[in-house]
Amino acid sequence: MSFEFFNTISDWLWTYVVITMLVGCALYFTWNLRAVQFTMLPTMLRNLFKPASESCESFGKIKVSSFQAFAISLSSRVGTGNLAGVASAIFVGGPGAVFWMWVMALLGAATAFMEATLAQLFKRHGKESFYGGPAYYMKYGLKCPWMGILFALLIIYGFGLANQIVQSNTLCDAIGEAFKVPTSYVAIGLALMTLGIIFGGIHRIARFCATIVPVMAFGYILLALYILIVNITEIPAMLSLIVRSAFGWEQAAGGAVGIAIMQGVKRGLFSNEAGEGSAPNAAATATIPHPVQQGLLQSLGVFTDTLVICTCTAFIILLSGLYTGQDDGIILTAHAMDYHLGSFGAWFLTAAIFLFAYSTIIANYFYGETNVRYISQKPWAITLFRCLSGVVVLLGGFMTLQQAWGIVDLAMALMTITNLIAVCLLSRYAFRLLKDFKEQRRKGTKEPRFNPDLFPEADLEGWK
Repeated sequence: MSFEFFNTISDWLWTYVVITMLVGCALYFTWNLRAVQFTMLPTMLRNLFKPASESCESFGKIKVSSFQAFAISLSSRVGTGNLAGVASAIFVGGPGAVFWMWVMALLGAATAFMEATLAQLFKRHGKESFYGGPAYYMKYGLKCPWMGILFALLIIYGFGLANQIVQSNTLCDAIGEAFKVPTSYVAIGLALMTLGIIFGGIHRIARFCATIVPVMAFGYILLALYILIVNITEIPAMLSLIVRSAFGWEQAAGGAVGIAIMQGVKRGLFSNEAGEGSAPNAAATATIPHPVQQGLLQSLGVFTDTLVICTCTAFIILLSGLYTGQDDGIILTAHAMDYHLGSFGAWFLTAAIFLFAYSTIIANYFYGETNVRYISQKPWAITLFRCLSGVVVLLGGFMTLQQAWGIVDLAMALMTITNLIAVCLLSRYAFRLLKDFKEQRRKGTKEPRFNPDLFPEADLEGWK
């Protein structure tokens, strides 16, 4: 079967199904949640650095704080999609694609709230920590184990394997080019580093992500701010160009409006993952007193990824003026960095790619393992998947991106469709949870606590 087949099916699904579902669900959730992603933004920020709740039973498990779970999901979100994906969206869809990435982030944050809250509600007890995600709320919420298995297989393949090739390949190429070493050597070192982290379990993954994510994000934001300050007089014209291109008023630079929307939504989802069903796997691990608390933080993750990190990359590229050339992906971003910062830009981008891609590899592995556990709890299955993950990361240094992208896009489309169906069918739980959270806050409760008796009909083993 040719890779063109995967690309054809993927394009059809994105054009006629995925975008319609993403926009429709985002609007539906935003309306029924009373725009929670905007009205409760202060609460999101206050809850960000709260420790793992001492009021929650740990059952002998290592507690994962809200921030650690947030950092795991942000590690997956903040990857090469923020560097190469944004560049590709602008290259194909023009500056207008940036506008539609913003729109989908603002609306998609409500979808992220829904899936993360449901993941917390239907989480399960594990030996090391809690675990859960879409496969689990499909099984225990919808009572559809077959749907859970389908989603688990899709995310194991899409995130645990195919996506790893994309991240590994980008990282190996960047380091190999910067230090003039064979990419095979880089791939071997990367595989060994990955195995060293993932064999440490969820607590090591959580500590790693909570340490590296703030550092890499803060450094990248500072660099973008410096470039904006240096080019401050050009910012109004750049923002005007984005808006004009978004609505087809700048055809020469932005292409057709449909292409801009497609690229903005598609690469925006690849970056922030709102509705895709990946981030809920991390959200379920947190030890918190109420599911809504983690739902709010996952909404904040979408804002952080797209409105901050992706926007930084977009502004760096657009202010360079190089997006109308022949360069695409990470090459376009690298040349834009060179334009603004000279040789330092290449070194900084290499470091950013390493941090972004490596943390994404670790978080993607975690998503895969969580869903392997859904299918089988056998220790040998987990060990086999860990070894296979190392092999896939190694292979990424010997392969090209073209073959992987079509399969990854198809996996993303199928995951999103499956997940959004489940979230819509279970939406009543999330709506009631938010109502309960707000009622407790109105009565003066500083830290609302969830009572599983609110849903006597549901299987809430993780809260008992």
